[in-house]
Amino acid sequence: MDRMRSTYHNAQKSAMQIRLHGLAWMVVASLLLNACVASPVYFIPPTAPATPSSELSFLFTTPPASQSENLPESQPVERSQPTAAPAQSQPPKPATPSAEALSKMPILYYTQAADTLPVVAVRFGVDPSEITSPDPIPAEALLPPNQLLLIPRRLFNTTSSQRLLPDSELVYSPSAVDFKIEEFVNQAGGYLSVYNEWLQSTGTTSGAAVIQRVAIENSINPRLLLALLEYQSGWVYGQPPSSIARDYPMGYIDLNAKGLYKQLVWAVNHLSVGYYYWREGRLLELRFPDGISARLAPDQNAGSVALQYYFAKIYDSQRWVEALNLESGFPALYERMFGNPWVRAQTVEPLYPPGLVQPQLVLPFEKNRLWSFTGGPHGAWEHEGSYAAIDFAPASDTPGCTETYAWVTASASGLVVRSERGLVVLDLDGDGHEQTGWVLLYLHVSVKGSIPVGSWVDAGDPLGHPSCEGGQATGTHVHFARKYNGEWIAADGPMPFVLSGWRVYSGEAAYQGKMTRGDQVVEACTCGSFNTRIMRTDEDPY
Repeated sequence: MDRMRSTYHNAQKSAMQIRLHGLAWMVVASLLLNACVASPVYFIPPTAPATPSSELSFLFTTPPASQSENLPESQPVERSQPTAAPAQSQPPKPATPSAEALSKMPILYYTQAADTLPVVAVRFGVDPSEITSPDPIPAEALLPPNQLLLIPRRLFNTTSSQRLLPDSELVYSPSAVDFKIEEFVNQAGGYLSVYNEWLQSTGTTSGAAVIQRVAIENSINPRLLLALLEYQSGWVYGQPPSSIARDYPMGYIDLNAKGLYKQLVWAVNHLSVGYYYWREGRLLELRFPDGISARLAPDQNAGSVALQYYFAKIYDSQRWVEALNLESGFPALYERMFGNPWVRAQTVEPLYPPGLVQPQLVLPFEKNRLWSFTGGPHGAWEHEGSYAAIDFAPASDTPGCTETYAWVTASASGLVVRSERGLVVLDLDGDGHEQTGWVLLYLHVSVKGSIPVGSWVDAGDPLGHPSCEGGQATGTHVHFARKYNGEWIAADGPMPFVLSGWRVYSGEAAYQGKMTRGDQVVEACTCGSFNTRIMRTDEDPY
């Protein structure tokens, strides 16, 4: 797998490396020296971890051997073995630069999809003005994938730069379009295949259906959920080893989080925090239950950080290292279950292609009716994760959850691919898959009068009435968010949320913020005050 992963990353970088020939001699010299020096000092946890109680010890172990034996033999983890080199005289090794010399050499960093200059600077602990490149660097917009950046070396004690999981294996991306959850679960034949859970909104629900629901609602890859479930409790191929593993299969012990659905919701919350907070520059270090903290390697990818963040929530620092071991930990189990994720990622990444921009969108309600901007950027689905969603409410003289004749409307043309439980999802490329292209999500749309699945709509067409249905809500409104290739798009980021010319800005906290168009400003507030009023009119540009 290491060789495959190396090939994948080298192929990504090869085109950009050609540009190095045009750099100054000192930069080239720095590159050559950097190839000769020893690996940087990575985070090493204490060697004497805290001992868990016998009741919780199952949380800190890898799956039993009996479970591993049930994994399919057709997808082994293949590792290349080193071959003995022929005996020959070796040239003298270059001297290892001193720490002082090393600190003066810039880091040569190749940008990843969704990188921006401010976020890269925060990760590396430098000022944006200190970062240079042989190519122009946009100040706020998305950086082209694989652009070479020269960054001052300021961090020397971080977690490993070894990548663990592609971004496309964390989000419900195009790589999982054809993955059949129920078929996989039934073939695995473990406890999950016979598990059922009663949920208030769907009644008796199978284990595979619970995985599908949590995956699609949160846009988290179902392969990852299945692998974590197997690693934590052996549900997929075998049986849970204890009653605790049966009731709390993801390892989160809380009487209010009993059962598969609530356990998965807890897990995806932490996966989403790790992924999107890293994307948006809001996460820089990990804190473990044993009180240890570690600065994240600044050149990590979001998918790997999400995995590290998740395991840091349930394991102490030493067992965290064991869980992420490429040969014996979770990454090895993941590959045994689903094949090499890096090979699969080559067909779909980067998830953000160069030059990606938001399509033209209009405000999500009918013309010439007064609405309020009631919620600035906040969590797209659960409360945490990407601040991709905003809220609007129709004007009303009655507070709370009241019935309304106002309409939520399509912000662009597209195909309705989900219409259920207060939710309408619009696929703008019309291929019928939420995992590909631009997708718009409308939550709290009343089931009564809601548009059916399979309908094609144009911008401005009615989708349903706003309500309190489909989740927690204190008043009638619509919750509105975007995603692209399965990834939630931050409302205030390098691809700003722009609706009928109004641009969204975040505030100091979730749900705060404003929208501006020219010299007009609308403030976000659930109070429905004069400053929150907004209207789509016939005079709007579109």
